[in-house]
Amino acid sequence: MDYVIEMNNIRKEFPGIVANDNITLQVKQGEIHALLGENGAGKSTLMNVLFGLYQPERGEIKVRGEKVDITDPNKANDLGIGMVHQHFMLVQNFSVTENIILGSEPTTRGRIDLGKAEKHVQEISDRYGLKVDPKAKIEDISVGMQQRAEILKTLYRGAEILIFDEPTASLTPQEIKELIQIMNNLIDEGKSIILITHKLKEIMQVCDRCTVIRRGVGVGTVDVEGATEDSLAEMMVGREVSFKVDKKPAQPGETVLSIKDLTVEDIRKVDVVNKLSLDVRAGEIMGVAGVDGNGQTELVEALTGLRHSKSGSVFVGGKDISHYKPRKVTETGIGHIPQDRHKHGLVLDFTIGENLLLQTYYQKPFTKTGILNYNLMYEKAEELIKEYDVRTPSSKTMARSLSGGNQQKAIIAREIDRSPELLLAAQPTRGLDVGAIEFIHSKLIEERDKGRGILLVSLELEEVLNVSDRIAVIYEGEIVEIVDADKTNEQELGLLMAGGKKEEGEPTS
Repeated sequence: MDYVIEMNNIRKEFPGIVANDNITLQVKQGEIHALLGENGAGKSTLMNVLFGLYQPERGEIKVRGEKVDITDPNKANDLGIGMVHQHFMLVQNFSVTENIILGSEPTTRGRIDLGKAEKHVQEISDRYGLKVDPKAKIEDISVGMQQRAEILKTLYRGAEILIFDEPTASLTPQEIKELIQIMNNLIDEGKSIILITHKLKEIMQVCDRCTVIRRGVGVGTVDVEGATEDSLAEMMVGREVSFKVDKKPAQPGETVLSIKDLTVEDIRKVDVVNKLSLDVRAGEIMGVAGVDGNGQTELVEALTGLRHSKSGSVFVGGKDISHYKPRKVTETGIGHIPQDRHKHGLVLDFTIGENLLLQTYYQKPFTKTGILNYNLMYEKAEELIKEYDVRTPSSKTMARSLSGGNQQKAIIAREIDRSPELLLAAQPTRGLDVGAIEFIHSKLIEERDKGRGILLVSLELEEVLNVSDRIAVIYEGEIVEIVDADKTNEQELGLLMAGGKKEEGEPTS
């Protein structure tokens, strides 16, 4: 059998941890090969070895049958290997083309020829159906378009083998659909793709074969055609996983969050939340469903003090918190799982232990007379790491070096552990594997059953339907309808999310 990539018995160690323990990965020419595993299983590490960012302690790599030594990413590029990273490597105030040519700029008579580069970028974009404007500034384009710029960067450098690291983690459902089409276009042109993911639905849709890693060890490789979501999930976590959320009916109490005629502007001074009113009761999960960009982000930022509202009011437990700063919002009894974990969830250059205590480090027992008790802080952090299965070499490891999914678990541990009266959960399971999603959903239900109010904002319709008791549909910054989760379905929600109307008397299930 001829393989375009062979990684045989790769071992990669970090202080205190074996990230890859004798893993073998073999990729055929012209296939989309999934690399599946839990958060922190060692998927990205293995691909960073292939891309030359890490050097393995043991094992060999062959590209098109030839044994190679990939000492750095430039060597990987020379061998036709390109990597689209989960967190994009782009300069925000450069144009798409300037980012793409960075490090390999075409010159004419000693000067950078931007016009020539833009023409070449446009040709590649057209050829693979990427639809990217070569002159657009990175800071002005959507996350999905930024990702396409990353794909273009690899193709511009002649990549024949593309590694996609969790490519759909930050994309809307529509962008995911378009990305799948782009991947199929790349395969039609003779490329080969390795897809790092833990989204089983996408593997079933687009992949030919799947290699599963569990806690740094290779579990096996299977043909996707003969597999099911259930069988892949079991291979990944080592036990059966339930995709259905087990919960009894809610027992809602008094209103904990009352939003009245809230209007919020975006950075362009455009009203993106428009006279929105919504109540969340104690002991219920209120889901917010909507297509990305309909005001969800600005709504949550206004509720948590990260953005000023233009008008309207927000009451929590009868207190008007409309103009509170973030810390005061937290002290009022509000927890916040932010949509952007790097921007608003973590201090990446603090240890994971310090991050787990960000909301409480200045309170007793962690602080006395202004002096931090680090022993107590790290003791508490170790408890949370264990309870929430945050995979980290130690509580003193820098947050930056954890996988995205484990960073997310740390944020969730910090916010849920305080058991706030009101929890604002924005994309809480983004980047998590099925086992972790199952655990987080059960924690949200547990909080609900303790009489806490939860506002769940998610782009995953399945999640909103499964976890919520009631669902508020947001469209162009307004709540267009509130429906009971057990009396609706994806079709009806999809219609409402697109600005359609619910048919009176129409069956909803």
